[in-house]
Amino acid sequence: MAILGQIRNRPWLLMGIIAVAMLAFVVNPDSLEKLFGAEPGVYGKVNGEEISKEDFDDQLFMLQQQAQQQGQPTKGLEEQAWQLLVQSKLIKQQFEKMGLTLTEDMFWNQLQFDPMFAQNKELFDEKGNFKVQEIKGQVEQMKGTNLEAYNNWLKTRKSIEYRMMARQLFANVTTGITASKKEAEEIMKQRDQLADIDFVKVDYAEYAKKNPVKVTTNDLADYIKKHPILFKREASRNLGLVYFPAAPSAQDDAATEADINKLFTEGNDLSGKESFQNTKNDSMFIALNSDLPFNPSYFSKDQLPMPIRDKVATASVGATFGPYKEQNFYVVSKLLDKKPSDSTLSRHILVSYKGNQAGGDATRTKEQAKKLADSIGAVVKADPSKFTEFLKYSSDPGSAAQGGSVGWTTPATPFVPEYLHFLATNGKGATSVVETQYGYHIINIEDKKSGAMTYKVANLVKAIKASDKTENEVYTKATKFIQQVQGKSFNDFANIAKKNNYNFSNPTEVGRFQGQLPGLGTDKDEEIIAWAFNKKREKGDTDIFTVDGTGDKVIAYVNGIQDAGTANPEAVREQIEPIVKNKLMAKQISDKINAAKATNLDQIAKQFGVAKQSAQVNMLNPQVNGAMEPKVAGAAFGVAKNKLSNPVEGMTGVYVVLKKSETTNKQPGDLKQMTEAIARQSSQQFGQALLKSLQDNAKIKDYRIEIYNKVSQ
Repeated sequence: MAILGQIRNRPWLLMGIIAVAMLAFVVNPDSLEKLFGAEPGVYGKVNGEEISKEDFDDQLFMLQQQAQQQGQPTKGLEEQAWQLLVQSKLIKQQFEKMGLTLTEDMFWNQLQFDPMFAQNKELFDEKGNFKVQEIKGQVEQMKGTNLEAYNNWLKTRKSIEYRMMARQLFANVTTGITASKKEAEEIMKQRDQLADIDFVKVDYAEYAKKNPVKVTTNDLADYIKKHPILFKREASRNLGLVYFPAAPSAQDDAATEADINKLFTEGNDLSGKESFQNTKNDSMFIALNSDLPFNPSYFSKDQLPMPIRDKVATASVGATFGPYKEQNFYVVSKLLDKKPSDSTLSRHILVSYKGNQAGGDATRTKEQAKKLADSIGAVVKADPSKFTEFLKYSSDPGSAAQGGSVGWTTPATPFVPEYLHFLATNGKGATSVVETQYGYHIINIEDKKSGAMTYKVANLVKAIKASDKTENEVYTKATKFIQQVQGKSFNDFANIAKKNNYNFSNPTEVGRFQGQLPGLGTDKDEEIIAWAFNKKREKGDTDIFTVDGTGDKVIAYVNGIQDAGTANPEAVREQIEPIVKNKLMAKQISDKINAAKATNLDQIAKQFGVAKQSAQVNMLNPQVNGAMEPKVAGAAFGVAKNKLSNPVEGMTGVYVVLKKSETTNKQPGDLKQMTEAIARQSSQQFGQALLKSLQDNAKIKDYRIEIYNKVSQ
């Protein structure tokens, strides 16, 4: 709770502020330790500079923290962590190559401009001055009282430093970007010039109807060879996936409904004659019989399940609702209490102990922590004015810096239930010791305000699950399918799946560290990816996977193994086939036009059964009758008046152009304005392209797959 309170009061301090489990790494870190010794090894290199396991873990930890705070999934961030780490190394290298330095004074002076700080008004006084000394003091306090939080601040600081270096690097580079008078004059000329043209267009889509074009693998490969930078790829796998969900049957649904009805009206063998309807201990009954735990909190009307929202206001305490269905659950609800929502102003002192979630470098035992908390609680309860004297014992430096205050909270505030329960059941001035997963809190309620009506509801919940019979049927179906496709081609695999209306997907470029599989998204995804990247894996291999907790089955088929380098043509077919097909048609059309040796547009129009058209085109806005065609606009200004152009391979078809005239339509704006606008645009574009250029031209070595393959062996 204290740590969550610190998030609200100190959002700039991303680390050490919420308790998180150990990172769910792709492989067990202990396995790496055994394989490589105390130093697990190097994950990669950027222009010779090593990326260590510690570097990678820190970056991944940062992303997972941010995702958790934003309510986003914390899995599947490994590849993003790697890319950010590579970019950070490149920025630092270029920064130092230019002779730039980030000093300690510069760090603290520039801190107020970092997005993490600039958007937090609490970090600025009423005059707009940044409270840098206060932040320095809090960091120093962490260093002395909470080593874990301090170490996490150092990780956060590293990311901030990279952002500072990036801003300074881009600022220095883009400062030298200018636009010449001659360049501005040329742009203004292109902006103001118009060409009136007649043209014939052979549309690709219409041409293909009568002249089907098949794109071969070699055609795709030729295109990729001409654009190697665009198709530079990390190692990937082309997979076929067939998903067999163990969805509950109608019989399973009915059985669950009958089960909850019995618990509601009769009870079961464990409860004897006690049912949910007549129980005197709702929380205990739910603990013994419900698939979800009892929540003692009070909720607003809008936070309650939809089927009971409009009923609780007029219902009396003890009223029951249901059974009703919520997603994959059957629910019976009982109204236990109703009262106005209180906003509560409270403060606390957190006494942690060794081994708990907020323990940090604490050495005291749990027993010693309770003894200390009880003694502080007794003193504060007798004399609340002495509260601040004990803040030095608090393991929550964020609230301690605010006199222990966690601010105003409501039952909806994301604090631990025990803390919220104390606030909800006690009045202004109350003081007590409350135990949570973070330690012992000495809580003092400073003030309370009444608000909207809230409700305390007990929910008896039964999940609608697939029965053993249903799971066995799914298993039989999945094993029969894998037997059918064993040793077969990928086309057979796909066709058999589609013929039986199975859930089939074909992610063509699966990265080793992307975490989730497109079209699947199960807890088994990482295991399937690891299986596909095993060095012993071969094209055509298949296997069956069972999703934990659901009984769902996934059949995986390796359709392609792509090592790091240029993309496999078939893996990117969907992406580039339309482009390549248009190019093949463009060549056919152009060859036919050239072979006909036409002397006017009417002859070409007749040759392809199309109409001659007219348009007015401009170089800076190259639209031709609604289609963006920059090459056609270029041809219009490049061909001599009343002369036919060569066939032009456009975006939507092949054009032949005849220019009738050129005119000038002077637009508002002077030369100085245009020069400044070009410089600004060039500066922005260069800043965006610099990092990509650094990455495209860097020597980047990625050893992660090799490391994990060794571990799996």
